[in-house]
Amino acid sequence: MATLTEAGVRLPMGGRGQYLDRTLIERLWRSLKQGAIHLEEINDGFQTQRDVKNWVAFYSTERTHSALDPQTRDDENWAGLEEQKAA
Repeated sequence: MATLTEAGVRLPMGGRGQYLDRTLIERLWRSLKQGAIHLEEINDGFQTQRDVKNWVAFYSTERTHSALDPQTRDDENWAGLEEQKAA
């Protein structure tokens, strides 16, 4: 911990909004486990890395999300960038 402090890294120690961050991460982790980890027979770390990488690519570019008025994460992110450029 001292090394992080010396490097100027601030660790969140509770407060407003953190439960929302944990909720989002827990949902992502659950989706990853259900969509990639538990479906594959894992033989080595390299295979696991490939499976997770492929799933994250699918999650970002192909999987639609109802909260995004069924768009993909990439569609939503690019739309936000285009709106910023137009402003």
